[in-house]
Amino acid sequence: MLKQVKAAEESTKERKRIAFPVYGAWVLLMALVGVYALGADGIRVSAGKRELPIYCVDRSDGKIAISFDAAWGGDQTMEILNTLDAYGVKTTFFLVDIWSERFPELVKEIDRRGHEIGNHSTSHPQMSKLSSQKIVDELKKMDDRLESLIGKRSALFRPPYGDYNNLVVQTARASGYEVIQWSVDSLDWKNRGVEDLVSRATKNVKSGDIILFHNDSKYILQALPQVLERLQKAGFEIVPISELLLKGNTVIDIQGRQKAAPETVPEVEKP
Repeated sequence: MLKQVKAAEESTKERKRIAFPVYGAWVLLMALVGVYALGADGIRVSAGKRELPIYCVDRSDGKIAISFDAAWGGDQTMEILNTLDAYGVKTTFFLVDIWSERFPELVKEIDRRGHEIGNHSTSHPQMSKLSSQKIVDELKKMDDRLESLIGKRSALFRPPYGDYNNLVVQTARASGYEVIQWSVDSLDWKNRGVEDLVSRATKNVKSGDIILFHNDSKYILQALPQVLERLQKAGFEIVPISELLLKGNTVIDIQGRQKAAPETVPEVEKP
């Protein structure tokens, strides 16, 4: 499967984020991808060779999820939490261990406010460049810290930069995580202004979508109230990602959409 990677460097921070296209190029990029069936022991390949995370969920009940990746700064996090409280919204924060080490009280506060915490690795590497053991180490160290701070371990994993391959997905699932991407990218890290952020985060949102934000982006504090107002006015119910996911027997289609598995009809023996 072809994979396009967009890289951008922010002038205010010495770091790189890599964003992967989600919907627009999926049909072309995944033309040869199979379907993945979720059973009690996790997701198993039933056709094709490409392991996919969950990008969105096949729902028609108006539920969506918003998520915040936290890897660097923490100054805006309390105000984000206050805004979410003001709109009665619970969401999912994907935390990196190096961030959690710097801001342990914020980790506790995120949990205290009733938000879900997902694993975003220990050191924010490109996971596809790591061995299976290194992937396990990146996941375990972050969750060990999380357990030491709030007495809980995470069930969701978002690869840094959205970067994954079969080994990353397989290893994470074998370690007990569901791998989560996003279907709506606010591109807030590009710092294009409040209007651009709000538009990208609210335009064409559909039931079952997962929206991506970053806790330290330049305009998130000004944009977030408008985003929440528009989404709620449009009738969406914003829930943590684990609440958005379907339970039971499911599949992930070639667009990364989690769906209920079709019922299988047993073959009838011919006389």
